[in-house]
Amino acid sequence: MIAVQHPAPAAAAPAEQSQTMTQQPPPPWGYSKENGPDRWHETYPLAKGNNQSPIAILTKDVFKDPVLLPWFTGYDPGASKTIKNTGKTCRIAFDDTFDRSVLRGGPLQGIYRLRQLHIHWGSTDDKGSEHVVDATRYAGEIHVVHWYSKYSNYADAVRKPDGVVILAILLQIGKTPKPEMKRILEEIHNIKTKGKEAPFPNFDPSILFPKNRSYWTYQGSFTTPPCEECVTWILLKEPIIVSEDQMEMLRSLSSKSADEPHCPLADNWRPLQPLNNRMVRTPCQ
Repeated sequence: MIAVQHPAPAAAAPAEQSQTMTQQPPPPWGYSKENGPDRWHETYPLAKGNNQSPIAILTKDVFKDPVLLPWFTGYDPGASKTIKNTGKTCRIAFDDTFDRSVLRGGPLQGIYRLRQLHIHWGSTDDKGSEHVVDATRYAGEIHVVHWYSKYSNYADAVRKPDGVVILAILLQIGKTPKPEMKRILEEIHNIKTKGKEAPFPNFDPSILFPKNRSYWTYQGSFTTPPCEECVTWILLKEPIIVSEDQMEMLRSLSSKSADEPHCPLADNWRPLQPLNNRMVRTPCQ
């Protein structure tokens, strides 16, 4: 009996293959060479925009603006919900269904609701922050994310140029670490691997703020895809102190799930983006 050949399906295979390829979701972004910041724009074209973050702040070039006011927060600790290892960061989520935890003042026109807090850090203590100040890169950076409550919801706000404000706190290695960081770090063992989530009740992020509330501000973007240009940045001038041990605790997290080999979660920071024609401002104080 002669084996029957089937040339037609073989010829159709490449077409079928390309069809399935077009239906696949966008490749996951990350911080490796294959899917890192240099390649984000291939899937997320906004990442090549003119108002991207983070930036380098040169204090000699900052404009002292007399119209800038002090900023204020009113956070309800009861709004704090969960802490999660997303595989890309450690993130704390808050209830933002009404104006229970808010930020106002500073460069802002209205009231912004607290939504989440997350952290960026390095594999070593000499890197990790996203913003750089006078050529100094810090060991890490906390981002406290809020959205403008005049918009109907968060998804609506990220489509508006004034939709989001991120309060950024730099982390500096020192001998007298801020004790309040312990509140986050003592939960690390509960979220060791990607996807792990734990209850995180009764937390007020303002305990992490430095004494000095002075800030730099500019218009920019999220530092993770899709990199929407909807962010007013409030970058606090005074870093908070963390210890080497505390940074090691963050690095003990895994960017992989529990059933995969441990892969340290670190260097989750985006490189500097061009300032272009933007102005960085600070209050006259």
